[in-house]
Amino acid sequence: MGFTRKGTLGLALMIVGTIAFLPGVSPEASLGLLVLPAAVLLTVGTYLVGTDGVGRPV
Repeated sequence: MGFTRKGTLGLALMIVGTIAFLPGVSPEASLGLLVLPAAVLLTVGTYLVGTDGVGRPV
C-alpha cells in the first residue's frame, strides 16, 4: 500500500497522537491535558490516511 504525501502526513499525525495520548491517560496524570489534542491528532491522521487514494474513503 503506497502512501502519497497526504497519507504519509496522516500516518505521522497518528503516531504523534498515539504517543501524546499515552501520558494523558496514565494513572498518575493529574489532568488529562494531552488527551484532547492527542484525540484531534489521531482523528485528523485517520481521516487523511482513510481518504488517501482513489475510490471510496475507507
